[in-house]
Amino acid sequence: MQRADLFEADLSHANLTGADLTGTDLSYAKLDSADLSDAYLAGANLSFADLSHANLAGAELVGASLSDTDLTGANLTGADLYKASLFWAVLTGANLIKAKLFEADLSHANLTGADLDSADLAGADLERADLTRAHLTKANMIGAHLFLANLSGADLTGANLSGADLSDTDLTGANLTGADLSDTDLTGANLTGANLTGADLTGATMPDGSIHK
Repeated sequence: MQRADLFEADLSHANLTGADLTGTDLSYAKLDSADLSDAYLAGANLSFADLSHANLAGAELVGASLSDTDLTGANLTGADLYKASLFWAVLTGANLIKAKLFEADLSHANLTGADLDSADLAGADLERADLTRAHLTKANMIGAHLFLANLSGADLTGANLSGADLSDTDLTGANLTGADLSDTDLTGANLTGANLTGADLTGATMPDGSIHK
């Protein structure tokens, strides 16, 4: 089956609920405020597309390319983004509650103020990502790569960061109450003003290089 080509298509405000767009080339497309809830977009190319304020709740985006995509204020609640490429994507204020981002590439992504409560970010690449004031309550971040990420003011209450790479991460003023930080690498991390009440730091490598027991 030939994959559809919607390169640079103008689909602003379009109703594409449940549409099968598997493997479609939607790069540079205008999809701002479009309804793509429950749409099938596995393997689709959405790089450089405008998806600001689009509804992608429950969408299937496994392996999709969303690099440099504008997802400002988008609704991605429960969306499946397993192994999707989102590097340099703009997700400011996006709703990613319970989104599946397992092993997704979010390096350099802007997630300022994004809601990632209960999201699955296990094994995700968040190197140099901006997660300032992001909501990550009870997020699964086991083994996530957060080298040089900005998590200042982020809410990580009850998040599971076991085995994650948090080296040189900015955690200034972050809320890590009850978080699982066992076996994490916090070498060079900035924990100034961070709340670590009830956090599990067993086996964690602390900012000064010492191992917490």
